[in-house]
Amino acid sequence: MTSASLWAAAALALLIVGVAPGLLLCARGTAIGRLIGLELLGASAIMAMVALSVAVNQSSYLIVPLVLAVLTATGTLVYTRLLTPETPTTGNASAGSAGAENAGAGGGT
Repeated sequence: MTSASLWAAAALALLIVGVAPGLLLCARGTAIGRLIGLELLGASAIMAMVALSVAVNQSSYLIVPLVLAVLTATGTLVYTRLLTPETPTTGNASAGSAGAENAGAGGGT
């Protein structure tokens, strides 16, 4: 086997092993489980694209997986922020502490 066919086989294996469980996790379960599935899909896609880039010996094809890696990491942070439950605040405690902080900061009117 040549080096190109080994890399192509590795890319195919990454797609089979990473995409199938990732799709299963994205389709079912809790919100956190779906986020994990999305991360698995992103990581599998990045590794498969890198392997295909090496298989065809084109370094210019590495631009797409590098951009996808940055976008996947950023997307995870956004989704995590959206999935975080907001804690209810009590009106008296938060207003009192905010007022004390402003008065100590030199805004004493």
